[in-house]
Amino acid sequence: MANHKSFPSSPHALCVAVLLFAGNAGAQVPSAQLAPVTISGRNPPSAGVAGFGDVPLSKAPLQASVYSAEQMQDAGVQRLSDLTRLDPAISDAYNSEGYIDYLTVRGFVLDNRFNFRRDGLPINAETSIPLDNKERIEVLKGTSGIQAGTSAPGGLVNYVVKRPLDAPLRSATLEWRQTGNVLGAVDLSQRFGQNQAFGVRINAALEHMDPKVRSERGHRDLFALAGDWRLGSDTLLEAEVETGRRSQPSQPGFSMLGDRVPAPGDPRINLNNQPWTLPVVFDATTASLRWQQRLSAAWRFSAHFARQQLRTDDRAAFPFGCTAADGTYYADRYCPDGTFDLYDYRSENERRRTDALDLALHGKFATGPVAHDLTVGMLRSSVRNRFQPYAYNFAGTGNVDGTAVTPPAPDPVFEATNRDERSTELYLRDAITVTERLTAWLGLRGSRLDRQSISTDGTAATDYRQSFATPWLAASYAFAPEQLVYASWGQGVESEVAPNQPRFVNRGQALPALKSRQAEIGIKGASERVAWGLAAFDIVRPLFADVGACDIVDSCTHQLDGTVRHRGVEATGTLHNGAWTLDAGTQWLHARREGSQDAALNGLRPTNVPAFTLKMQAGYTVAAVPGLSLRGGVVHESSRMVLPDNSASIPGYSRVDVGARYDARIGDRTWTLRAGVDNLLDKRAWKESPYEFSHAYLFPLAPRTVRVSLQVAL
Repeated sequence: MANHKSFPSSPHALCVAVLLFAGNAGAQVPSAQLAPVTISGRNPPSAGVAGFGDVPLSKAPLQASVYSAEQMQDAGVQRLSDLTRLDPAISDAYNSEGYIDYLTVRGFVLDNRFNFRRDGLPINAETSIPLDNKERIEVLKGTSGIQAGTSAPGGLVNYVVKRPLDAPLRSATLEWRQTGNVLGAVDLSQRFGQNQAFGVRINAALEHMDPKVRSERGHRDLFALAGDWRLGSDTLLEAEVETGRRSQPSQPGFSMLGDRVPAPGDPRINLNNQPWTLPVVFDATTASLRWQQRLSAAWRFSAHFARQQLRTDDRAAFPFGCTAADGTYYADRYCPDGTFDLYDYRSENERRRTDALDLALHGKFATGPVAHDLTVGMLRSSVRNRFQPYAYNFAGTGNVDGTAVTPPAPDPVFEATNRDERSTELYLRDAITVTERLTAWLGLRGSRLDRQSISTDGTAATDYRQSFATPWLAASYAFAPEQLVYASWGQGVESEVAPNQPRFVNRGQALPALKSRQAEIGIKGASERVAWGLAAFDIVRPLFADVGACDIVDSCTHQLDGTVRHRGVEATGTLHNGAWTLDAGTQWLHARREGSQDAALNGLRPTNVPAFTLKMQAGYTVAAVPGLSLRGGVVHESSRMVLPDNSASIPGYSRVDVGARYDARIGDRTWTLRAGVDNLLDKRAWKESPYEFSHAYLFPLAPRTVRVSLQVAL
């Protein structure tokens, strides 16, 4: 195997290298176009995901990032998982070509069922979510108990939909990526009627997908329509709908070979390349209706309803474990000779529906010298998931070269589980201005869950109800103009049922709610040239585990078994100096298992979580060529554990990206040409090591990829 040039791995060497690279190759886009807008950035916006309305993130006692559509275009972001190249707190969590996006934030994997929002309302992210009609993506970092009834700790993601603009917009984009990815998209906005009372915005996209990973050809389409009606100066009615389809085979992961972590090989190999391989198909339709009413100069009311309907055909030639020639069975990895057991997995016609209604009242008032910025509301949501019996059948023996051919085994012989959920959440948030410099922040969410499940054959029914409250408290002090210090404490909650299987003594029983807690302190500041932020956090998450022999009937109990604790420091900074910008962020994370009945687990690191990350973008605006801006970026992540017992790991890696943007005015049209090269040095590395389905997987860093796009605004 050819050796690939390594990039310097220390933070100081990386800083120097990216600045030298930007100076020699001229790499940048102005920070307003490239870098994530964080709470420490210059003139950052507010973000609904934070839960405090129009309070600017620069003044909120929390950490969050906002990525605009333009920023994502300049950085080459095509899907949610691409944000891992921009934010130090975000890393990969089983992200493969052609499949669902997963994120790890502050070392915790976000739950795609509960940690995602669309315009503030809950959605199911077990699908492909297009970005063509999204105005921005907001990422909250930390526990989210005041924003979500149940959710995994670490963070919350909110997609904000593009709405009609005040000024007309006519934009068309054509993009090409190696080897044959071609995307065409349009974005149209227009107001009309008396006093421009009506607005319409249309986004449409068609894409032929042919990435560098072999056997990955597919296609997708999107049509989105958003409209609004300004019924006078105090009333706004908004409606929107998006519908799309994505069809593309997925890319399974590689794995350990016996007791060995192999060197990363050809990242273009796809192990899902059997003659009978079928694409994963995501069909999704989401619609919403929102009414906003100003009641007075200080008070306003909103009612927001949304429905999301998903249909999925999840199919793959799926590698899992292996039986060696000597009869040894490797349950969580591949065989030493590079072979594995290959399964024909087909789960057809999965249907998921999520409905949500949010009613909120927001107002400002004073109690003596103390000012309040108050929000009270109710969120009512329901989930209905329906599945069919599925196939997960042994089809033969595959190999890591992707050359073995096996017969199909498509019979759907396994029963799935249908699920229903209803929840009612009452919430209160109040930003209390005690003095000109001191603000207290209070949040409380009360939730009631009603959940049922049943197997597709009518057996193994469960039914439980649960209620809990999640508080959040913070205080911030502006010790100087545009400089803030804060401290916060909050909770998040997860709800779980013991598996309904005969070996569990408590099968089908609801377990006590798992309440995570987070304490955070931070300081941040901003000026015209420099913006910075520093935060330290401590998150403790209780864990359930299977205790007992778990090999015969009634031999196992699913119960609380200690915690996992993530303590970390995140630092961000932005420097503007004439034509130059530098945006950098880093996270140090100490994540450990604590309090388990199995003492051998205590003190171990979780799998697939880097202890150190560094993300930087440097930029230069070329004065000699008006409209031209160049950028360079560096990503560095430290080693990750492959196995839960920490006996195997993958080394850290660094990669370099470069890009350019050129804006030109020709006649009455603005042309924007973007070009970039991701993984410029064609670095070979394992980018992540998710331990999923009790199996160790390895995903390679994508090879060097060239991208070019042309956008015209009419």
